[in-house]
Amino acid sequence: MSDNKRSQAITQGASRAPNRAMLRAVGFGDGDFNKPIVGVANGYSTITPCNKGLNDLSLQAESALRKAGAMPQMFGTITVSDGISMGTEGMKYSLVSREVIADSIETCIQAESMDGVIAIGGCDKNMPGAMIAMARMNVPAIFVYGGTIKPGHYKGQDLTIVSAFEAVGQHSARKIDDAELLQVERHACPGAGSCGGMFTANTMSSAFEAMGMSLPYSSTMSAEDSEKLTSAGQSAEVLVNAIKKQILPRDIITRKSIENAIAVIMAVGGSTNAVLHFLAIAHAAEVPLCIDDFETIRAKVPVLCDLKPSGRYVTADLHQAGGIPQVMKMLFVHGLLHGECITISGQTIAEALKDIPDSPRADQNVIRQWNNPMYAQGHLAILKGNLSTEGCVAKISGIKNPKITGPARVFESEETCMQAILARKIQAGDVVVIRYEGPKGGPGMREMLSPTSALIGEGLGDSVGLITDGRFSGGTYGMVVGHVAPEAYVGGNIALVQEGDSITIDAEQRLLQLNISDAELEKRRANWKAPQPRYHRGVLAKYARLVSSASVGAITD
Repeated sequence: MSDNKRSQAITQGASRAPNRAMLRAVGFGDGDFNKPIVGVANGYSTITPCNKGLNDLSLQAESALRKAGAMPQMFGTITVSDGISMGTEGMKYSLVSREVIADSIETCIQAESMDGVIAIGGCDKNMPGAMIAMARMNVPAIFVYGGTIKPGHYKGQDLTIVSAFEAVGQHSARKIDDAELLQVERHACPGAGSCGGMFTANTMSSAFEAMGMSLPYSSTMSAEDSEKLTSAGQSAEVLVNAIKKQILPRDIITRKSIENAIAVIMAVGGSTNAVLHFLAIAHAAEVPLCIDDFETIRAKVPVLCDLKPSGRYVTADLHQAGGIPQVMKMLFVHGLLHGECITISGQTIAEALKDIPDSPRADQNVIRQWNNPMYAQGHLAILKGNLSTEGCVAKISGIKNPKITGPARVFESEETCMQAILARKIQAGDVVVIRYEGPKGGPGMREMLSPTSALIGEGLGDSVGLITDGRFSGGTYGMVVGHVAPEAYVGGNIALVQEGDSITIDAEQRLLQLNISDAELEKRRANWKAPQPRYHRGVLAKYARLVSSASVGAITD
């Protein structure tokens, strides 16, 4: 080393003394300063059963990182419970939390110049929030899912949280009494883990495994099983190797890998929210993706899995039947997966699936044989028409009638709609319209699980349509259409619907149509006035000012 370079090194070393002093206080020793520093983004909380077990996984990952030669730095990130806040004003914060999670992880990792991050999350927005941050930062990263809850049991039936929501509708329709409702409530959620069907949390964890950002089989493990702890440790080891090899998120999150993720979402019958979240993830990774791409993939991919909410089984059953690797292998064999995509382990998808059977085991019914799918095409249809010129999302699995034309029953909020349903004022053949619940208008784009579950519980799931500029829970099914864009708050045509108007929902033609003349539509538009913002300060006010249309992912940057 020349005298000049030695002098520069000494000076640089001296300038970093305060940094080292701070790190010594949190456990760094003399030999640790040249090791990779890895953030452990810990979503632990007791707010929700989804995140109840995450601290154990974070501690396991922390220990494994040290053994693999890295220095972990653990920090917390938030969650909110969709299931607990559902149907209340608090649900407006759910989608907002996706952005808060992304921003908090980005802030910690970038502020402290960490070399990688392992994010450990459970509830719905933990997954997309973490992935948005990973795509933005582009430092080596891996996601560890907290795991699914095991099913509750009552009277020989598997229960999920959606069972409790549907029981409210059954109770309103006098199909069950107070005692029965209480028993469903008591048995629906038996322990730690995210909601047990192929709802949003399990959909996103499955998609991340398919995309290569989580380890094989990890997305369907149960939160309370020991293999979940083992997987957290293995994930930490894989991440350290990725740091050494500089395998970066944007090497993994590509157009082809996102197509793989969408194919798996269709095959497992996943949540409508996946459309919103993958548009946002693609934006963060600077990957071109539009809402119409989901329709293109839907047309090619069958629904292979018989999973709740519209099917019979829960995610724990899918795990026992072969998990996401089995579903992926079937898609790969039939030319519907890009095998050349790289994963966080450094393997390609094709290499990772090499030893997986081409067909599922014959002794199970969760994953159907290729020639006997649940549905020949995917279940998340993108509809357009004069009520949604930018597109909207319909979940068409489990419905008997893919088309309905009926009179509009118009509600300006979720609460007023719910009151009408419980008062039994909604009839077969109606098309319910819930508006001003969009990203800006809500603000926050609440999920309409309470109204849709109440309709199912009353026996109206196949005979009543529902459209909204809000969202749906992954637990929703029936003739429902969400993410209607442009939303009512910005003057979308959903704002111009009047009570009694004829509306057509046609999943086969992918059409959402208000059956009035263009002249009448323009007359109404001339008389429409934009509402005042519902919030003027705080998180919701900031979100409403920043957020984009649902048709591009409700992004804020």
